[in-house]
Amino acid sequence: MRRRDLEHLLRAAADIAEDDEILVIGSQAILGQFPEAPESLRFSVEADLMPRNHPERADLIDGSIGELSPFHSTYGYYAQGVGETTAVLPAGWQDRLVVLRNENTRGATGYCLEVHDLLVSKAVAGREKDRAFIREAIRHGMVDLQTLLERLEQTPIDIARRRALGERFRADFCALVDT
Repeated sequence: MRRRDLEHLLRAAADIAEDDEILVIGSQAILGQFPEAPESLRFSVEADLMPRNHPERADLIDGSIGELSPFHSTYGYYAQGVGETTAVLPAGWQDRLVVLRNENTRGATGYCLEVHDLLVSKAVAGREKDRAFIREAIRHGMVDLQTLLERLEQTPIDIARRRALGERFRADFCALVDT
């Protein structure tokens, strides 16, 4: 997915949900902060979107421009309407959202997760594809270890899990970042 594809999804989702504010929760939120993110971070053909003011309308997005829809067949990418419990996020994430609004969004505003919040949510999700995404962001120098660890401390998960994820972040930085 490219930034312009995300912008297209934002304006379509805003029209469908009748909500000009759309949260971008999943991996493609990276395009808010890093419009030219490396291809290895843009491999997904879906964007996880939630109408900010009408989260109950996420199903409308799924049904209209979701997977296997005519929209998906036409453009090769799609939106997945998600809910408020889709991601486990650090406290204060709402204050760090990256605003994506320009002529390509035609008045709609995308609120993309900030990269450290995004990576913490992916670490908590714990899927192999999330781990690969985290490692790529680290490899490309897009995140700071101390900030990741601070955000992890602000995340509502049990202490043992927090410790394990912190060790994984440290190990990935040691393996992937020249010091």
